[in-house]
Amino acid sequence: MSPALPDGEAVPDDGALPGWVRDAPGRPADADAFGVYLHVPFCTVRCGYCDFNTYTPGDLGEVSVGSSAASYARTALREIDLAARVLDDAGRGGRPVSTVFVGGGTPTVLPVADLALLLDAIRSTWGLAPGAEVTTEANPDSVTPASLEGLAAAGFTRVSFGMQSAVPHVLATLDRTHDPARIPDVVRWARQAGLAVSLDLIYGTPGESLADWRTSLDAVLACGVDHVSAYALVVEEGTRMAGQVRRGELPAPDPDDQATRYELADEVLSAAGLAWYEISNWSRTPDAACRHNVAYWRGTDWWGIGPGAHSHVGAGDRAVRWWNVKHPRAYADRLGRGRTPAAGRELLTAADVALERVLLGSRLSEGLPLDWLTAAGRTAVAGLVADGLLDGRAAIAGRAVLTLRGRLLADTVTRTLTP
Repeated sequence: MSPALPDGEAVPDDGALPGWVRDAPGRPADADAFGVYLHVPFCTVRCGYCDFNTYTPGDLGEVSVGSSAASYARTALREIDLAARVLDDAGRGGRPVSTVFVGGGTPTVLPVADLALLLDAIRSTWGLAPGAEVTTEANPDSVTPASLEGLAAAGFTRVSFGMQSAVPHVLATLDRTHDPARIPDVVRWARQAGLAVSLDLIYGTPGESLADWRTSLDAVLACGVDHVSAYALVVEEGTRMAGQVRRGELPAPDPDDQATRYELADEVLSAAGLAWYEISNWSRTPDAACRHNVAYWRGTDWWGIGPGAHSHVGAGDRAVRWWNVKHPRAYADRLGRGRTPAAGRELLTAADVALERVLLGSRLSEGLPLDWLTAAGRTAVAGLVADGLLDGRAAIAGRAVLTLRGRLLADTVTRTLTP
């Protein structure tokens, strides 16, 4: 079960942004990075650990027109049209899209023709910036050589496969359905189609040994990919795995054990030439980093399309963030009646924006300028350097950059920097 939407103020039926977005000083709109996130809320099977906003055919039951996977693309086109109107009215239109990220769920449960239709709509509505990054997530058992070629022909440049592990018993605990032996094949097919490839891993699954984790890392490196994401398993309330842990059928992940796995991942990936650029992400070169996700951490603008998707638009030293209704049926119903699918929004003050800039920017290997911190935050830097959580040389040069130990205790660092 996906988590509840946050509380927030009501959004006008037409989705209009606050007037201060148009009136705020700052960089001209056409100089801003602008990303589009497209959420595909469908999977063939729900994994036991997953609390994302996604639905299987059994979850949806009898669905109305517009809320099924078969008709989803046509529904999402309506939000693209709405987004164009809202941004134009707020003086934030006219910007080509620099990154597109199609996530889920499993986006590749949709036909390639539907994904191409949505990308074409984004292209015709805003245009794609030169060299735009266009990513889709995919499960290894949801693609074929032909489908990957079709994605590349449609304009996709990158695919992120949910590998999670190379060990069958670990995949079984996670309720993943693919054969790990298929990973080298899908990587090869994607590359032959001209797509950049990222592999996603999860560490700390109950029953996973350190040797199992090393096997997964070695399998990733054997594929020769240029980007790897690795995330610690979190047992979320309401998931099937949470029930298994509560009943004693599975042990809860151990934070110290997960820290050991993170350290091993950083050691192995770094030795193979993949450098960390964000706490959970490594790339062979700066160009191989996921630019869409970096844009999130840098606080740029994006519009999230689809059930439960979040959006963000900044204006000067303020910003507005909003989120869509979660269920595909409610999403389709609102758009069908000409209403915004937004369920609520949050207006961020200058203090909020400054705080988030530190919270998000500190996750990046580039760190953040010390002058972004309050006086109290700057005073705390020396202690964090002494504790081995911030890099001393970077601090002397005027930046707060996490050490390896600091990455493991990033929440502590950010709390200390934002008293």
